[in-house]
Amino acid sequence: MFSIFKKEIRSFFSNATGYIVIGIFLFLTSLFLWVIPGEYNIIDAGYANVDGLFYLAPWLFLFLCPAITMRLFAEEKQTGTWELLVTKPLSKFQIVLGKFFAGWLLVCIALLPTILDYFTVSQLAEPIGNVDSGAFWGSFIGLIFLAAVYVAIGTFCSSLSQNQIISFIIAVVLSFFFYYGFDLLASIVNSSQFIQAFESLGIHSHYNSMSRGVIDSRDVLYFIVLSASFLTATIWKIKK
Repeated sequence: MFSIFKKEIRSFFSNATGYIVIGIFLFLTSLFLWVIPGEYNIIDAGYANVDGLFYLAPWLFLFLCPAITMRLFAEEKQTGTWELLVTKPLSKFQIVLGKFFAGWLLVCIALLPTILDYFTVSQLAEPIGNVDSGAFWGSFIGLIFLAAVYVAIGTFCSSLSQNQIISFIIAVVLSFFFYYGFDLLASIVNSSQFIQAFESLGIHSHYNSMSRGVIDSRDVLYFIVLSASFLTATIWKIKK
């Protein structure tokens, strides 16, 4: 499994595409937080917080995670190296986990520089350091769990086609549905019981719960189960 993990990390950074994908994510994040006027702009907010990052990141992740994961299986099939890979003494479980953890680490690497925004805001605050650290780190952990789900979805979508663009589009649509689709379904029903049930099925409500700085075991379990479900589906697909 570790050999697959290393191979994917090395492959991602072996060409300019990997750096461009991460660079675009960081550029857009900085642009909205520090340059473009609006509700996400830290300077315009008038008080020390990085809430804009946690509103923006889930939407930017909709494109970042599929861009990272679209090649995981699709490229293997496209270049003909898949047949070689399955002849190695590795189980399908190890192959899928190796690729998943590589994709998840790459998203976390892209996310790490955003911690500088927290320290910058902390220095700008009056007095210095007057920032809600609990809410920031709770939200940051929520983003890491959110990345795990998006990467698991992207890994599954990459196994569906040998065309990377198709894998990317399917991953974006499926990630959007699980993030916000259940909220849209909840908005068209009248029963409060059904509204709560629909919302609890979606990623959005669980992510919002963690964004308040409270790490609830139910939210953590939701992210783990959803990620495991897509990874199981991926294993089933490549076995088939």
